[in-house]
Amino acid sequence: MKKMHGVARSFLDPMTWFQIVRLLHYYGYSHVVPRRRLTLGPGATIAPNVSLRNGERIVIGAGSKVGERAYLWAGDSVGRITIGENCRLGPEVFVTASDYGRMPGQNIAEQERDERDITIGDDVWLGARVFVGTGVTIGDGCVVSANSVVTRDLPAGAIAAGVPARVVRRREDYAQAEGASDTAPSEDAAGDRVAPAVKAEPQAG
Repeated sequence: MKKMHGVARSFLDPMTWFQIVRLLHYYGYSHVVPRRRLTLGPGATIAPNVSLRNGERIVIGAGSKVGERAYLWAGDSVGRITIGENCRLGPEVFVTASDYGRMPGQNIAEQERDERDITIGDDVWLGARVFVGTGVTIGDGCVVSANSVVTRDLPAGAIAAGVPARVVRRREDYAQAEGASDTAPSEDAAGDRVAPAVKAEPQAG
């Protein structure tokens, strides 16, 4: 009975309904409105809780899929995000084409934004919680391990990992070596949404 009284108090509290209105407003400006403005290729899908900014500067190619709670933030004025065909972006991937200035002597929020285009090629797989910063180009066929931070361009066919992300293998390596399943990307129960951590190999130099 005491629990029911608590539930009733919550429903009768005006602040409960005010917060629901706030959540609906947030969903409207962070997903519904910008989704109408983005370019979505045939067969491409985005999860219903993806956060979007400036959808008119976002292009998602045919057959690509953007996972739950991902962020695609294009710039307010010029920074574009272009995602190629048949890509997979895992949960909580963050792609932003806009960055704050970092000059001393002025509040960060008051500085001019650094907006640069981001281009993600065809057949790219970004694992869960990958961050992609301004001005980055990720080549066709790249795989980026979960939790990596991409601040520089990645060549086509690269497998990258780390903070910042660096190339640790190439996809063609898997065609040359058998029994590499211990480091090869594997699908989870939801189907190819989460790239595993890739073990970095020694690099010459």
